[in-house]
Amino acid sequence: MNIKKILVINGPNLNMLGNREPDIYGSTTLKEIEKRLSILAKELKIEVEFFQSNHEGAIIDKIQNSANNIFGIIINPAAFTHTSIAIRDALAANPVPTIEVHISNIYTREKFRHKSYIAEVTMGQITGLGIEGYLFAMKKLKSLKIQKFQK
Repeated sequence: MNIKKILVINGPNLNMLGNREPDIYGSTTLKEIEKRLSILAKELKIEVEFFQSNHEGAIIDKIQNSANNIFGIIINPAAFTHTSIAIRDALAANPVPTIEVHISNIYTREKFRHKSYIAEVTMGQITGLGIEGYLFAMKKLKSLKIQKFQK
């Protein structure tokens, strides 16, 4: 497999970044995050695909349909982090390395946000570093020498 594309998935309400709770998430919009990731992808000589949905099933379908077209996933499952065993299972069944990203530090927020169903099926989690977390995740996935990753 010589695919050089990373899939970036953003979950519910992340389409509202820039307007939604700027004291927690900052003023950067999702389009601005995507632009920064596109610039980095070009520098790293890889492709990037973006997907955002407020619907759990759409995210699951995207994960399932992407396995043969990408070499890594960056996912910010947003509220589905704490509720979706179905997204967790879709990621577990996908053979590519995945990094979970959160703009805010979920472990310093409300107690219900402290549990991630996603973390145990990813190679790592970046939380609380703002939009830089996405950039770090992309650099890490690009640096991997292996094409298949056992979760």
